[in-house]
Amino acid sequence: MAEKWTTGHSSSILCLNVSKDGLLASGAEGGELTIWNEDGSSVEHVRIQKAEDVTSVVFSPTCPRRLYASHGETISMLDTRCLKEPVECFHVNEEEINCLSVNETDSFLAAADDSGAIMIIDLESKKLSRCLRRHSNICTSAVFRPERPQSLLSCGLDMKVMMWNLQKARPLWIENLQVEEGDEKSTGQLFNPPLAHCLSVSTCGNVFGCGAEDGKIRIFQVTGAKFEQEMAFKGHSLGVSQVFFLPDTYWFITGGNDGRVLLWDASNEIGKLKSPVKSIQRRKTKMPNTTKKFDKMNAEFPNECVPISPKLTIEHGEKVNWITYAEIKGSRRVLVADQTSSISIYPIAEP
Repeated sequence: MAEKWTTGHSSSILCLNVSKDGLLASGAEGGELTIWNEDGSSVEHVRIQKAEDVTSVVFSPTCPRRLYASHGETISMLDTRCLKEPVECFHVNEEEINCLSVNETDSFLAAADDSGAIMIIDLESKKLSRCLRRHSNICTSAVFRPERPQSLLSCGLDMKVMMWNLQKARPLWIENLQVEEGDEKSTGQLFNPPLAHCLSVSTCGNVFGCGAEDGKIRIFQVTGAKFEQEMAFKGHSLGVSQVFFLPDTYWFITGGNDGRVLLWDASNEIGKLKSPVKSIQRRKTKMPNTTKKFDKMNAEFPNECVPISPKLTIEHGEKVNWITYAEIKGSRRVLVADQTSSISIYPIAEP
């Protein structure tokens, strides 16, 4: 049974983020922004001017009292002790922002928007540093890689996943999730395309997951200036709206439009990928063929493609908007935001 935090919002919660100090920020429809303590009490609350939906919130990794929040085409930098007046506002995006990410040195902020662009803000100069334009549809997620402050991953409704270096205007590597072979389109792929909704990167920075509209979870491994799809498996009966890697492990959580929240352990499978011999062999394989091979195997042999099943299944019951993780009073918890105005808290097993 989930614990519910119910006093902070009056409308659907869209996004969550946890600071290093254990504070939780939540953003909701109608411009609502709330700060919570670990007891589930709201300690600060504000309604953003113009009442624009708060679509993404992220704490600074170096200054936990600093919070970045996107609403409409604007990013507000706030002090969690007093949310009423933003410390700084950035107006660099041309369309609604879907996702924010700040690198671990708090030097760059990425904002992905509906135009497919990713705006990079230099937080020292407080100016636009670079505009990354390669997605041909809505860019749904952009995430900096740990320990690599210049490296960024992105995905979008163009069914593409990209890796960027901020010093370059073009992506280093692109993976198209769409199956192009006509025979496979006829099996239903055309009617349930792999629109990419979300990304999460493991603590090591070299393994990341992507959730898509076809219900699949895809795990990639980065090698140098490129990445390869290593696993693809059906995790949800509807689109995967959220993927979140737990700290210092290859355990991850997924949430879907089917109202389920799943906990996975990919440690054994990812561990097998790290042998130097296998890495050399994979570098000789063309990426498009590798992707098609995994998708075809997954379609024909769903239980044989990747021998992985969830460690925990939570029948949440509501379409999942956002997932995050926190240690609350010494226990591991999954925090889930959905179509309601409350946050659900679930205990999870120790990795």
